[in-house]
Amino acid sequence: MKLLSFFCLVLISLLWPVQAAVMLIYHHVASDTPRVSSVTAEEFRSHLQYLKAHQFQVIGLDVLLQQLRQGKPVADNAVVITFDDSYENNFTTAHPLLQEFGYPYTIFISPGSIDKGDGPLLNWQQVKQMSDDGVLVANHAMWHEHMARPEAGESQAQWRQRMKQSILAAEDKIEQVTGQRHQWLAYPYGEYSVALEQLVSELGFIGIGQHSGAIGNSSVLTRLPRFPAAGRYADLTDLAQKLRTLAFTVTDDHGVNPVIADSNPPQLKLSLTIDDFNRQQLQCFAGTKVLKPVWLDDDTFSVSATKPLSAGRSRYNCTAPSLSKKGYFYWYSQPWLN
Repeated sequence: MKLLSFFCLVLISLLWPVQAAVMLIYHHVASDTPRVSSVTAEEFRSHLQYLKAHQFQVIGLDVLLQQLRQGKPVADNAVVITFDDSYENNFTTAHPLLQEFGYPYTIFISPGSIDKGDGPLLNWQQVKQMSDDGVLVANHAMWHEHMARPEAGESQAQWRQRMKQSILAAEDKIEQVTGQRHQWLAYPYGEYSVALEQLVSELGFIGIGQHSGAIGNSSVLTRLPRFPAAGRYADLTDLAQKLRTLAFTVTDDHGVNPVIADSNPPQLKLSLTIDDFNRQQLQCFAGTKVLKPVWLDDDTFSVSATKPLSAGRSRYNCTAPSLSKKGYFYWYSQPWLN
């Protein structure tokens, strides 16, 4: 029986390559900025050294997205490095370190905020220098606004037009300064909705969130996940496990909408291809609270928090250990906006 199980795992690994990419999100690289969104220069260097020492493939976001769009298996143990919010320390501190290691990376910027000079942000000369150095420069909306839903008194049509203008104006400005036009949108605050995903798709953009999880060939291109690597997540022990995560093969998310309208706590319902983990080992969490998934059939489960979610942003995280790749966990995160 053990021999049969071994050969089954070998067959699984041949038919479904157990590999995935992980995208990391950083904001500040500094010691005098809010800790929740910061890593120090020393911590950031230790992250880069860890990636190098353990032979992770640090690839550009363009390479990963090309693999996903073409349906090719993502590079094994691939890592993509990204920065949000246009902070000047990305140029003064992070950029020299990344150049030292020879690692590609992407910055998501809000051109309107740069024009206005909101805070210690990059200027356009620095953005142009980074672009000339090979950095990928992409869209974080024009004003880093909340994008997931209409404002009070705003119709759905007005909201769509405002979001479309924000996305396209930012893309035009980035192209004007750098010559780059990737059509990648990192949602400010990681907030998105089904309606925003639909708009992003209609415009021909890729949508990127701030919820956790690995990226595989079943990942949805309007809500790609990223692991935070700052603040309490900057610890190498924590980061090391997240770098060793895999993407569940989700066959149906049953129309989940992260914006909570009526039912709170919301229900997450997922159908999965179950070939490299045991159903009994699937665990879900809301913060530190353990949630019990309910299996509805052989490949579909649902899970809900035990009490209503607080106002603001929250998540359900679901994980399961891989059978064939020792030390690796499947990881899926569902963000909620209440």
